[in-house]
Amino acid sequence: MSKEKIIIEGLRYDEERALYNLCGAEVKNCVFAGLADGESALKECRNIEVENCTFSLRYPLWHAESFTVSDCAMDESARAALWYCKSGVLDGCTLGGIKALRECNEIVLNGCKIISPEFGWRCRNILLDGCEAQSEYFMFESENLTFKNVKFTGKYSFQYVKNAVIEDCDFTTKDAFWHSKNVTVKNSVLRGEYLGWYSKGLTLINCLITGTQPLCYCKKLKLIGCRTEDCDLAFEYSDVVADISGGVVSVKNPKSGRIVADGYGEIIFDSALYKCNGKVLKR
Repeated sequence: MSKEKIIIEGLRYDEERALYNLCGAEVKNCVFAGLADGESALKECRNIEVENCTFSLRYPLWHAESFTVSDCAMDESARAALWYCKSGVLDGCTLGGIKALRECNEIVLNGCKIISPEFGWRCRNILLDGCEAQSEYFMFESENLTFKNVKFTGKYSFQYVKNAVIEDCDFTTKDAFWHSKNVTVKNSVLRGEYLGWYSKGLTLINCLITGTQPLCYCKKLKLIGCRTEDCDLAFEYSDVVADISGGVVSVKNPKSGRIVADGYGEIIFDSALYKCNGKVLKR
C-alpha cells in the first residue's frame, strides 16, 4: 500500500529544523519566519514539493534531494539557501540571500530572480533558463553549466568554470570567464572589462563584445561571427582564431593564430615579453 502524501498548508514556522527530514510531502502557502529565528527548516528533505511559501530564516534547504520549489520568495535573511542539494527544480522563485546556491548537483532554475552575492559556487550540472541575476563571484568553480535567456549583472562571473554552454544571454560583468575551460557562448551580449583572461577553450559565436582589454592570455580561443565595440588592447598574448564583423579599436601582441576584421584603429607589436607571431589581417 502506497503511503499517503503529507500536505502542510497555511502554517508558520520559526523554530530550529521545523520540518527536518520531511519526505513525500507538499508544503503550500507557509511562512518560515519569526522570533525563534530557527535555521535549517527543510534540511535533509526528500521528495517534496514547496509552493508559494516565503522564507526569512537561514539555510532553509540543505542536503535536500528530489524536490521542486515553485513561486517561493527567499528574502535577504534566507542566506545560504540551498547547499549540498541534488536533483531539484526551482520555478518562478526569488532568491535574495547571499550564497544562495553552493555545492549542489543537478539543479534547474526556471524564470527565477536572483539577487545573491557569491551565488552558485562549486556546483555541477546546473541549468538556468529565463532567469535574471545580480551577483559577485557568480558560479565560481562550477562545471557542466547550461544557461539560456539569462540576464546577468555583476562582477567576477564564471571564474574557473568548466564545460559550459551559454545561449541568448545578456551579461554586464567584469573579469568574466577568467581561467575558464571549455566554455561556448552563442548569440549573446558580453559587456564589461578584461573578458576571458587565462581561459582555455573559450568559443564565442555571434556575440557582441564590449569593453577594454578583452581576451588576453587565452589558449585555444575562437571568435566566430562576433562583433566588438570599444575593445582596445585586445588579444594580448593569446592563442586565437577570430573572425570579427566590423572593426577593433586596437589589437596588441597576439601570441599565435589569426585575427580577421574589417579594420583596426591600431595594431601593436612592441614591448612583448613573449614571442608573438599572431597574424592580424584586414578583410
